[in-house]
Amino acid sequence: MTAMPSSDADALQALLQKTSRTFALTIPMLPQPLRGEIGVAYLLFRIIDTFEDATAWPPAERQKALRDFVALMDDASDEQTARAAADAWLRRPPLQHDGYRELLGETSRVLGWYRRLSAPARAQMRTHVARSAEGMGRFVDRTDGSGTLRLETMADLHDYCYVVAGIVGEMLTELFVLGDSHLANIAGELRARAVAFGEGLQLVNILKDAGSDAVEGRTYLPRQVQLAEVFVLARADLRKATEYIEMLRAAGADRGLVAFNALNASLAIATLRLLRDKGLGSKLTRPQVAGLAAQVAHALDVGLPLFDVQGLGPVRVATSESDHA
Repeated sequence: MTAMPSSDADALQALLQKTSRTFALTIPMLPQPLRGEIGVAYLLFRIIDTFEDATAWPPAERQKALRDFVALMDDASDEQTARAAADAWLRRPPLQHDGYRELLGETSRVLGWYRRLSAPARAQMRTHVARSAEGMGRFVDRTDGSGTLRLETMADLHDYCYVVAGIVGEMLTELFVLGDSHLANIAGELRARAVAFGEGLQLVNILKDAGSDAVEGRTYLPRQVQLAEVFVLARADLRKATEYIEMLRAAGADRGLVAFNALNASLAIATLRLLRDKGLGSKLTRPQVAGLAAQVAHALDVGLPLFDVQGLGPVRVATSESDHA
């Protein structure tokens, strides 16, 4: 696939805007065909994330939906099967989020886009979506009788972040290497940092969404781990993410590919700084996001450094819920 027809590209972008403000901003920076590939990949992962987060469903139903969706990725014969599955999922929606519900209703269309991708890109997505779905199923199995998932240890946190984000980092790296010939010589170095990149982004999301996740029965901040340790881990991961991006830049990767990664990392670094200073649940404003996007574009245009990781400063964070308010 070289580029999607404009009608499909517009529909994909509309789904991105309804399911992820960040990726709706960063994915259009990518060159084709990576833009279409990674847009489709995001939506595939968002569908299985919706099943993992499906607090309205019992664990067995969530696990079945994860398995069924992976099977649909293999079934190229019949769009009707995908439509029937989506109809069944929406009879009792897994979540109340309107964008996620709309995405489930478009399952057949998303899978159609997926099937029109190049065989190598499709193979990477199938492998990594299946691995992530299998891992999500294991965590769903750990929910208690009230539907609550609690992580206990740092090992739990690493495992969870790998399943939902580290695997995504691995897949994206393989798609980048497939899509940009400049990256062949640094593929090993990128792969060595891909999991940390994904984990760093996920840790920032966990810290940002800790309050709303807890209300919905998900406690990802481990009870046996000090909050400051999570910040230290996120900072170390994001440092590796900046190394990954500087390697892309030095290797002569496409400007849009560098910009996509740089803005994702810059948003995470700025959010981590905000969470440190203002407490869990803090979020960047739209003007702040726009300002970071402009800074990344300017740095790429004139050859300035992309990151000031030292600006994160020492980790001093509140440890009680009252201090986070």
